[in-house]
Amino acid sequence: MIRFEDLLEKVRAYSPDADVELLRKAYVFSAFEHRGQVRHSGEPYLIHPLAVADFLADMKLDAVAIAAGLLHDVVEDTLTTIERIQELFGPEVAHVVEGVTKISAIPLSSSSSEERQAENFRKMLLAMVDDIRVILVKLADRLHNMRTLHHLPEERRVKIAQETRDIYAPIANRLGMSKIKNELEELAFKYLEPTAYESLRLVVEKRRRATEGMIEDLKNTVSAKLAEAQIPVIEIDGRIKRLFSIHQKLKRQKIELDQVYDLVALRIVTQSVKDCYGALGIIHQTWSPVPGRIKDFIAMPRPNGYQSLHTSVVGDGGVPFEVQIRTREMQSIAEEGIAAHWKYKEGRRGTHTDEDEAFVWLKRLVEWQQEVKDSREFLDSLKLDLYPKEVYCFTPKGKVIELPRGATPVDFAFMIHTQVGLTCIGAKVNSRIVPLKYQLRNGDVVDIMTSPSAHPSRDWMNFAKTSRARSKIRHYLAESERATAVELGKKLFEKEADRFRLNTKKMLSNGDLDRIANDYGAARADDLLAAIGYGKVLPRNVIAKLLPPDRAAEIEQEKRPTLKQVVKRALGLQDRIVVKGIDDVMVYRARCCNPIRGEEITGYITRGKGVAVHSNRCPNMPGLLVNPERLIEVEWMKSDPKHESAYPVTMRLVTEDRPGMVADVTQAIAGVGTNIRDIRASLDNEGRGQLVLTAEIFDLKHLEKIVGALKSVRGVMDVERAVGEPAQALTT
Repeated sequence: MIRFEDLLEKVRAYSPDADVELLRKAYVFSAFEHRGQVRHSGEPYLIHPLAVADFLADMKLDAVAIAAGLLHDVVEDTLTTIERIQELFGPEVAHVVEGVTKISAIPLSSSSSEERQAENFRKMLLAMVDDIRVILVKLADRLHNMRTLHHLPEERRVKIAQETRDIYAPIANRLGMSKIKNELEELAFKYLEPTAYESLRLVVEKRRRATEGMIEDLKNTVSAKLAEAQIPVIEIDGRIKRLFSIHQKLKRQKIELDQVYDLVALRIVTQSVKDCYGALGIIHQTWSPVPGRIKDFIAMPRPNGYQSLHTSVVGDGGVPFEVQIRTREMQSIAEEGIAAHWKYKEGRRGTHTDEDEAFVWLKRLVEWQQEVKDSREFLDSLKLDLYPKEVYCFTPKGKVIELPRGATPVDFAFMIHTQVGLTCIGAKVNSRIVPLKYQLRNGDVVDIMTSPSAHPSRDWMNFAKTSRARSKIRHYLAESERATAVELGKKLFEKEADRFRLNTKKMLSNGDLDRIANDYGAARADDLLAAIGYGKVLPRNVIAKLLPPDRAAEIEQEKRPTLKQVVKRALGLQDRIVVKGIDDVMVYRARCCNPIRGEEITGYITRGKGVAVHSNRCPNMPGLLVNPERLIEVEWMKSDPKHESAYPVTMRLVTEDRPGMVADVTQAIAGVGTNIRDIRASLDNEGRGQLVLTAEIFDLKHLEKIVGALKSVRGVMDVERAVGEPAQALTT
């Protein structure tokens, strides 16, 4: 167990003027508040905040960060409030503690896991830009929890390990903190894939014993060669590649362990960049380099600031190994990442400037997340940005633009400037005109062609890769759609007003629409006109609010149900889906997914065709989310069981090829009281039966009952519901 006095000694070693009293006070307060609490290991809970603070001291952070590490769980796990922390320890410590307090303390708009995760990341990212110590404390917290994960039940181990691999290790990587990233990945691998981890560990351990002598020989040879060339060396170190890294390479490249070129690696730390390149030359003179394995991350650093020269060479006996060459500063940044950039002094906030390259990605990510309203969409964007596979391209003037692999000229244009992206009409890559969906490659010189009259196309969403480009395109399309809706709404309103001989120009200019806009949930007249254009509000209802009582009665008379509507209602034949809060809107079931009663559904306002109703499982739903303003709440109406409507639903069955199969299937469906409208049988290339049948279905429960009956038939291997069935309903 780490002793507090040892922690103080470590802090004093790199910061003699540190506020020791603040740390002592934080330790005593944490010990008091966590008294009686124990971890799953049975040890006192206090060992966790002490370990977190010790990690932060290893990063050489300031007293505020270390105090926050000691206090980071106090607000979540005790009755202490953040106001109390601020009162006792000041606003800086309170700010960092609040930033790392877990998501359970944050009120959320949705109970879905994706929503919780996305809201948590929004808060965390905003805190990161405000004060980087928030994420450093969070990573230290996660690292200690992963080191002690074996004390938890298996279900929780897997859940925490998966979250670590998906989120925290990539964040550490993005911040250039390779030591933490590597350990998090290694521990997550151990718990997520225990069999693969253990088998690989045993193989590598056998190899380790054979390679330790080889590593020492290589170090001695390199040291002698560099000394002979008078290249000063600070350190030469050797190691075997990490298990998770080996595992990933074996899976990705589908190769055997013997084919891994960088299983053994040497790291050479020199005094200057000039010495790095000199050492590279000596290495290549001594051993043959492997073609295509030389990487210059000094001239072109990774996005997280990592710099180094990498090369793979073939040693004596034909054994390949990797060599990494860097300066002391590069080595510090490679291991500590952003923590090497931000060394805090007492009384000074962790600020940064626009010129800090290591912080550019955080600023971009926050800018993008502020433009994304849907949490599912933001989570996708976040994951995309946490897993970069970079492509480096050049502007015609030679500026390097970093993009994720698969990026297109559209992504390049928006990375240059929003206006360049919005007015892009084409692109030249290496002086040749290419389609906008062309996937850029390393070293491409990209020249974007623009026109003031150009604007983004909806098709761009099919190939735009970066969060920035997609959010800008989506924003433009939404604004364009809204402008069209306002114009259409104005025309519909004017047409209705003409029936009552009303002066629409006067009504629009004197604020009549602004006055009643709030009645329809709109802030101003333009919003109300847009709602009319989208079909959410009927123009005659708006007119009714503007007419005097005697004339408004004319509209009320029109609203009364017709004889046909009365008859339909009496027979229970009224529309089965309604738009919440809106009457007299044409509603129809989308043909792409053919929703049936009982399924969760969403309405989509079409142009001139009313509201199309989609099942939430519809494969087209991601495309509909591009225009959230056109989505509208719909619901199934209560129906009379005597007059329920049946829908034709198509199902596909995979069966054995045996006599009587079709008869058994039709008998199973008849047994649950359902009519078959169509059935077709065929054989696939593997000799299995393929049945496509269309049955009359009343609701989701009815469908599940039929599927269950079909699966019980001997020889039926699979049953799935098809999409794209006809949308009309049968009335029974």
